[in-house]
Amino acid sequence: MRAGRNNIGDQATSDVVVRLRTPEGRDEWLYCHSAVLAAGSTYFADRLSDAWPTCQILGSRYCVEVYCQDLDLSSHVTALRLLYAGEPCSRFGVRGALGVLQAAVNLGCAQIAAACRGYIEAAPWEEADEEEILRTVPSLGAQYECILARLRPIDPAPVTSIFLSAFRHATRSSAAAPARELKSAAQEQLEYMLTEDDDAPLIAPDNVDVKAQVKDCVTGLLSRFSDFLSSILTKQKVTPLVGEDRKLQPELHTFVCDVCWVCQVLSKLEMMKCIVLYWVGVSSDVVEAVEVVNPGYDCLKTSLKVVEVSAKVLEAVAFGNIVLPTEKRRHMVNVWIAFARTTKTLIAQADRDDEDGDCETPKVNLDNEVWQGLESAIVSIVLTLPSNSQAEILSEWLRSKHARYPDLTEAFEAWCYRSKVAKRRLSFLSDIDRVS
Repeated sequence: MRAGRNNIGDQATSDVVVRLRTPEGRDEWLYCHSAVLAAGSTYFADRLSDAWPTCQILGSRYCVEVYCQDLDLSSHVTALRLLYAGEPCSRFGVRGALGVLQAAVNLGCAQIAAACRGYIEAAPWEEADEEEILRTVPSLGAQYECILARLRPIDPAPVTSIFLSAFRHATRSSAAAPARELKSAAQEQLEYMLTEDDDAPLIAPDNVDVKAQVKDCVTGLLSRFSDFLSSILTKQKVTPLVGEDRKLQPELHTFVCDVCWVCQVLSKLEMMKCIVLYWVGVSSDVVEAVEVVNPGYDCLKTSLKVVEVSAKVLEAVAFGNIVLPTEKRRHMVNVWIAFARTTKTLIAQADRDDEDGDCETPKVNLDNEVWQGLESAIVSIVLTLPSNSQAEILSEWLRSKHARYPDLTEAFEAWCYRSKVAKRRLSFLSDIDRVS
């Protein structure tokens, strides 16, 4: 950018008028100096040269007309002023500098354009700035594409590296507040990276290397959770946990929340099998630990998280994504019907206490979709069991005073129909036996 003795707008020394015009009818005249314009702008150098025969004469001065959009007029004025006296682009802000950059490119002001490019490329952007930059920069030319470097798609290798680093943070035990905040942020962003919305996920679900390392991290988390459960149940057998439950409850809640989050990630990576097989094995221990650490209302938030994990696990089994032996399916159904029923009862009691003004604890519950998903999964799994096992489960359900949840009416109706027509439908088996 060039500084000179002349000042823009100095009519006494001016030998050229720049007339800025817009389609909307705006018309602004600026008294300028041909030497300054020609030195800093290739556009004006051409227009004021002898090779440009159509240059108008206004009084004793040349007149150069510049057409621009109404929104760009002030940026063109700023660009012309910068030819006379250089100013830092930071004064205009990102969007202001972007407007000046457009005007400088339009007028061929290479030094001004370079200064604007350097500032915009280095400055922090707000979201609105990004959208404006994306609309503007691609049309300016290849030499300005460096501005878009921070917005370009990243190579697969760095994506994988940051995903796995964040996943390790997300599955670690975090006691200190800063570590918990980082862990929470990592979990949130990892889910976002795997979400398929208007844009494709950053990590493909068939990435074998990612799956292998994710499995190692999940195995470590589940191993620590098993050790924690074992510690609680061992201590309880030796001596009741009096006074220690308040220390153990937050840790239990954190573990369950982490396992719940892992379910979300594993479902997106099509890796639910490892968590399903684990949860089947520890179901009884989890229920017992919840009851030991803080029975009743005090552990309701943790109980709801346990229900959420169980819903995801049972849905994976019910949909046929994970195949389990009959005995394990029956065991899971028995454990989680009872636990879900107890948790539902506690929620209903807490709501009644809240209405009566006897409870100061804020209301907690799960989305209705979670409860419906769990109920549907239980019904589906019950209907896969042998008839006698179904009869035992349904009989227990009908005897319960809390038979409203889970509602096994659909399974009951299907069992009644199957049992009634079983002999007729399977009569061919008797005929085969007689023939053989």
